[in-house]
Amino acid sequence: MTKDKGIHWFAIRVSYGRVLKFCAGLGESGVEYFVPMTRKKVVKDGKTVTLTVPAISNLCFVRSTKAWLRDRFSEMGESRPAHFIWDKHTREPIVVSDKAMADFMQICQVMSDETLYLKDITAKLHEGQKVRVTEGPFKGVEGTIVRIKRSRRVVVELPGLLAVATNYIDPRFIEPIDE
Repeated sequence: MTKDKGIHWFAIRVSYGRVLKFCAGLGESGVEYFVPMTRKKVVKDGKTVTLTVPAISNLCFVRSTKAWLRDRFSEMGESRPAHFIWDKHTREPIVVSDKAMADFMQICQVMSDETLYLKDITAKLHEGQKVRVTEGPFKGVEGTIVRIKRSRRVVVELPGLLAVATNYIDPRFIEPIDE
């Protein structure tokens, strides 16, 4: 796929637990994608095993053009497992900015047990101060400071979709952003 100005991060819903299979096909096409992953402990044959699984079972993000994705969805036929997630107000596919996506991926890739995925985004996220993390594994992440589960966290919101909260961040490593 050629690089042009129409390339964006799109939120894609993939049905029936086929996220990894769908994304493997994208990878073969040379398209950039991201699936938020987490570690899950399961008992198999009496032994506890840690698996890496999608954190949100039916969600992936694809960096492509809208037209290219539409063509791929059409090629899948009637039983296609994937489709755009639509913004209810604009009636357009949800597009995530490159900066928000980079911050989201940076938080997700740490795969901490304390990383929270917030599907129900409340007004509380918009009341906090905008901040930037200056040290540690989340260095450079910009978001809103909130208190969740008695800890100070930085929340990165993907508007209209979901948010992800870091684990505890020492206040010395957080600086306010002038808007």
